[in-house]
Amino acid sequence: MARSMVLGNGNTLVCLDKFGQVRDFYFPYVGQENHVGSNHVHKIGVFVDDKMHWIDNGEWNIEMGFEKNSMVSHTSARNEKAKISLEMVDTVYNENNIFLRKITLTNNDSKSRNLKIFFDQQFKIGDTNHADTAYFSSTIESIIHYKGRRVFLVGGMCDSKPFDDYSIGFCGIEGKEGTWRDAEDGVLSKNSIEHGVVDSVISWNREVPAGGSVTLYYWVAVGETYRGVCQLLQYIFDKTPEHLMESTKDFWQAWLNQVPISFPGLSGKVKDLFYDSLLVMRAHSDDRGGILASADSGNVQYGGDTYGYIWPRDACFIAWTFDLAGFYDVSKRFYNFANDVLTEEGFVLHKYQPDHSLGSSWHPWVKDGKRQLAIQEDETAILLVGLWEHYVRAKDLEFIESIYNSFVKKAADFLIHYKDIHTGLPLSSYDLWEEKYGVSSFTSSVVYGGLVSAYNFAKTLGKEEDADKFHTEAESLRKAILAFLWDDKDKTFCKLIEENSDKDTSLDASSFFGPFRFGVLAPDDPRMKESFKIFNSKLTKNINIGGIARYEGDKYSHAGGDSAGNPWFITTLWFAQYKIAIANTVNDLEEVAKDIEWVAKFARSGMLSEQLNPYNGEQISATPLTWSHAEFVRTVIEYEKKMKSFGEPKV
Repeated sequence: MARSMVLGNGNTLVCLDKFGQVRDFYFPYVGQENHVGSNHVHKIGVFVDDKMHWIDNGEWNIEMGFEKNSMVSHTSARNEKAKISLEMVDTVYNENNIFLRKITLTNNDSKSRNLKIFFDQQFKIGDTNHADTAYFSSTIESIIHYKGRRVFLVGGMCDSKPFDDYSIGFCGIEGKEGTWRDAEDGVLSKNSIEHGVVDSVISWNREVPAGGSVTLYYWVAVGETYRGVCQLLQYIFDKTPEHLMESTKDFWQAWLNQVPISFPGLSGKVKDLFYDSLLVMRAHSDDRGGILASADSGNVQYGGDTYGYIWPRDACFIAWTFDLAGFYDVSKRFYNFANDVLTEEGFVLHKYQPDHSLGSSWHPWVKDGKRQLAIQEDETAILLVGLWEHYVRAKDLEFIESIYNSFVKKAADFLIHYKDIHTGLPLSSYDLWEEKYGVSSFTSSVVYGGLVSAYNFAKTLGKEEDADKFHTEAESLRKAILAFLWDDKDKTFCKLIEENSDKDTSLDASSFFGPFRFGVLAPDDPRMKESFKIFNSKLTKNINIGGIARYEGDKYSHAGGDSAGNPWFITTLWFAQYKIAIANTVNDLEEVAKDIEWVAKFARSGMLSEQLNPYNGEQISATPLTWSHAEFVRTVIEYEKKMKSFGEPKV
């Protein structure tokens, strides 16, 4: 199930589903140790007129979104049948690891009624389904879930009083669905402790007059010790939940106000998505540098795995956008992360976990009896490009000097040595789509860009010998790309040269984007312009809703039919960025504005997925995908910059 909202502070990340229920709860890293996930969910229900109405039972009309320019979500749920409504305002406190909810429950009937609201907690502490303990503490009037160094304190208040009822029991074992079933008669059994696979339920009971409302606060404080979460509880009481929520809202609004942008000729929907995208990006950024691809644990892919990792390439594109938007501190932490995980040989591996350890992989080190590097070489090369773009804006020369030998030179030297001496192209590695092994136009272009960036660093730091070496190798590679990967007959860059030297000439959006973005050819080079027309024509084939497919015949999560493939937000925005680069007049940007509006049209509660159904626009695969959001922000920034270059922008 896609995630409709993400809330975080760099250490804790909470994801909500389309019903406003907690589906993912990450701590102490953004993306590592999901203490809910899998088939677990924190259910919410209202008991009225002798019947339970769980918020996910299909009776409720629900709308969700970020509150304006802030990492605070708002969920509006209305049940016409039961004549009740819920308003929930949620956030993760920016200064401490506390998930907070403000709930307003309204009686929409013409008579006074007794309303009971229930909150179920299904923790799977430490990503494992055993040995958890949950108990009620009468001392602090809270529920405690714990295992080892992970402690969760669940509580709340209504009219300055704690919850009225509670119970704890088994969840998903021994024939027990969960303690939430105990709530369905409106009364909890007050079982005070259980261990194993457990859940807990708390509730408030209030008489609410006709048309009246009751407001309550709910929280989950998380830490490594019982003492620590008790200190957080006291902090909540001292500061008040309302103050914590307001100060968090103010913080994120101030954070976003650092971006000077005017959105010329673009709708309010685009403006909202721009700021929402920055918040999604920040929510996926761990304070120790990792930038997560997606926190959506419900999107299970090959090998039963998720997108909950740091791919150096994806993360670098996101860090690059952070730099374009002026958030240099976030991107700097990422480059420290990259410096830490770079191997002694000078390359990065497939993907990583937020604690800097190696992530899972399906890339072999031996294939057909031959040794090979289990890498995507573009992931190493793009780090040099992104780091240079960071320096150009942040001007943090001391930082660059401190990692020149350990990172810049080491990675650049690897790129130089990982080369086919016969063609001058890079040796084979996996492509950016993680499917084919060979020498791709995209990877070769990124390696060229990486060597140019290494040259720029060496020149800046006065390292002339390195500068000469990197420059010579970069120019040699550029010539090889044009000699072996450009097809003068088809007027396109080929997708890939396979291990047996056969060329895959199918059209791939990355084969166009790579040479453009990383400077192999200038945007207005006739070859690029002619190639763009061909790619734009073929990769939009039979896509009813608009957008650009990844490549011809893409079957990954394909919705069926005869479309070129599912449209991806990333590839669609790549092509929009090229249109910006070649625009000569304001009128040339009109089509770009339509592309940007198209993305905003298919966002759901401010979330962008990886791809869309080409026929009905339904979101497909990981949602939100952080890279999709980063490309959207980048495109809007580049659009505004180009618009301003033509003079006074229209509004």
